Formats: sequence, structure tokens, C-alpha cells
Amino acid sequence: MLASFLTFINQLGVDLNSKPTLLTVSGGVDSVVMADLFHSAGLKAAIAHCNFGLRGEDSDGDELFVKDLASRYQFPFYVRHFETKSYAKQNGVSTQMAARDLRYNWFEEIRKDGFGYIATAHHANDALETVLLNLVRGTGIAGLCGIHPVKGNLLRPMLFADKDQIIAHAHERGLSWREDVSNDSVDYKRNLIRKAVVPVLKQLNPSLEDTFQVTAEKIRAADGLLTAHLTDWKTDFEEKESGELVIPKVKLTGIQDAAYLLWSVIEDLGFSYIQSRQIVSVMDGEPGAFFFSATHQLLIERDALIVRAKSVTEGKIRTYMNGVGEFVSDGARITVTEVNGEIEPGKDRHIIYLKSEALKFPLIARNWEHGDVFCPFGMKGKRKKVSDVLIDAKYSRFEKEKVKVLTDADGQILWLIGIRTDERQRIGEGVQQLFRVEWKENAIRLN
Repeated sequence: MLASFLTFINQLGVDLNSKPTLLTVSGGVDSVVMADLFHSAGLKAAIAHCNFGLRGEDSDGDELFVKDLASRYQFPFYVRHFETKSYAKQNGVSTQMAARDLRYNWFEEIRKDGFGYIATAHHANDALETVLLNLVRGTGIAGLCGIHPVKGNLLRPMLFADKDQIIAHAHERGLSWREDVSNDSVDYKRNLIRKAVVPVLKQLNPSLEDTFQVTAEKIRAADGLLTAHLTDWKTDFEEKESGELVIPKVKLTGIQDAAYLLWSVIEDLGFSYIQSRQIVSVMDGEPGAFFFSATHQLLIERDALIVRAKSVTEGKIRTYMNGVGEFVSDGARITVTEVNGEIEPGKDRHIIYLKSEALKFPLIARNWEHGDVFCPFGMKGKRKKVSDVLIDAKYSRFEKEKVKVLTDADGQILWLIGIRTDERQRIGEGVQQLFRVEWKENAIRLN
């Protein structure tokens, strides 16, 4: 097995000589054989062991066993005790997920202290079981790749061997190891796959693990090519300062596999492939349809799909300004000052001048509402609904939600903020006494 191990390491192209490798050893046969192979190969390494305190005296026995193993191989030994159940409860995760988070966070802490890779003892059977689980749950191409031999600073040097080969090597070398009785339970889905599904598949193909490893390698290669293609395909997407992602419809039009392409973009935002199919099927219809994931919402607009986080403020904002001063409204800063003299209005859409005579305080900045009406500047006093102004300007649903109005104490709209002043605030020539209102924020699109 040592020769196969060294061949596999060489094929991976990893450098295990310049820095020692941190071996994660539980005491089970897989990690014990991994440690033995590193020792036999003369590679620099250290051993890290997690005591999760989940098996009482057995957990302490595992720790003592691994400590002795490290001593025999003259590998530095690291150990940490975790309050696993407390962590799981505090973070609302399962005990298994808690143990995973705790160990990998700790391993990374150690790695930064002079180690090259963190090595885990995943083997060929683990990789096969992972893919079968992903198939049962539903997955894309990435889920069919199995366990990657190298992923960042994580190294899986045992993927070349299956469980039977590992046990055979342990017996050949006279190695002892610890047994985890939970591995004999079919309560976990993985163990059910291992004990009930894989044996049936091996009746069809006795070399199932070897066949799978070759297949997984080809799928990983295809996934790499697809990822490169998708990176080029996404170049015209726009991510706004507000965090909104704009996907031009033209990038999906006329493409046979448009649903998959779209899903490759929105999968990480919580959308399912079925939702992606639905979006593509209706995106050429009337705009305005919404789709939701747990964390995001997607809006179909005239020329694009717009995705944003649900955390964007959508509540009713109402800010009162009783006179001159600085005020804050929904992250924007409003400055009200008095101005005496000649002014030249209209150059900055985020500034408005209001006639001081008959102006009724407090001024109120609020979200626009359906039914709001004002007299848009330039329409000679004709009234128009705010909603119609926004439709004419082709504002999207998301953009409309950000629009606010400035009113006087009686509720008369003075300003569709950043967009259009009310005609009744038209400023004549000559010296006048005015109030200047400036609204500062990340500007929305202006037309």
C-alpha cells in the first residue's frame, strides 16, 4: 500500500516536504493507517485529535490511544476537548454538524502555525457514499464529483484505497485501532447507504469503488470546464452597490439549457433548480413576478432578472423635520437650511428649494404610497399619480420600493425625492427667502 500511497501523492502534485502535514486522527483504522503511511514514507507530520466528549470513557480512551500512537511515531501531538452538545444547542445545529464545525475551525488554527495541509483519512468508500447521498437528496454536477483529493488546504491522501484495503494493510502491519460502536448503527443515513445500498450495487459491479473513482475524476474535469465557461458567461452581470444582482434576460434567451445556467448563478442564494425552470418559463411574459428563497427574492423585470437579499428595508419610513437642521431617514442624511438671495434651482436632483412663505412644518419624508398625487414640475399644474410617474420612468419594483416623498405638515407632496419637484414649488427670479433641503444617499437611477 505504501507504493500506491506515494504514487497517489505524486499524482496530486502536492508538496509534503517543505512543511509538515497536520494529520487528523480519531483512532479509527482509517486515520491510524494514514498516520502509519506518513511515518513509513518519512514525511514530516503532526497528529491532531478531537475529544468531543460524546462517548464518555470511550472518548477518553480514544484520546489516550492516539496520544500513544503519536509518541510511537514521534509526531507532535495536539488535543482539544470540546463542549459539543452545548455548541450545538447554542448554534441551533445537529451534534454532527457541531462536531464538524468545531474540529475544522480548530484544525485551521493549528495549520496556520507552520503546517502545509490538513490531512483527513477519507477513503474511496466515503467518496462513493457521499455521491450516493447527494443523489438521494438531489444535486448538481458538483455533488457528483465525490470528495476532492485536494481542496484548498485540505488533503485527502487515502482516497486511492477502499476500506477493505485499509483494513488489510492494518493487519499486515500489526496495527491496532479503536472501534466506534456508532459506526455499527443504521440510524445515520450514511451508514444505511454503507450497509444496505452499497452491497447490492457491488453485486452488479464488484469493482464499484474503483469504477466510481475513475468516473468521479472525469466528472471533476467536466465540472472544471463548465465552471470556466460559466465564469465567462457571467461577465455581463451587474452587481450594484446596493447588493442587487442584475441578470440580463438576453443572456438566457434562446439557450436550450437556460434553466441550468440560471441555477448555477442563484443556487448559492437558496433557489432550487425547479424554481430556476419556473423563472425561465415565465420570464418572457408580463414583468413583475416574484420568486423567493429563504434569504433572497428574485424579480422578473422588462429586460433583466433582479435578485436581492430579503434584508433590504421594505418597511414604512417616516421622518419629521421641524425646521433647520440635520436629520437621518433610512440611512440618508437630510439637511435643511435657510437661504436668502438668488438661487439657480434644478442643477442637482437631490436638492430642492422651498418657498418659505406659507410652508407648513414639520416637513415629512416617507415612503410613497399608492394613491399619492402631486403636480410634477413642468406639467403646468396638472395632477399626476406618483405611481404613473414611476411607471413612465420605467422604474422596477425594487427601485419603486426605495422611492420617498417629501410633504408638508398637511400632507401635500413637495418633492418626489431625487426625481421630480412639485410644480407649485417653482422658484421665480430675484432675491427670495427660501429653505434648502438636501438629501444625501446612494443615488437611485434617475431619468
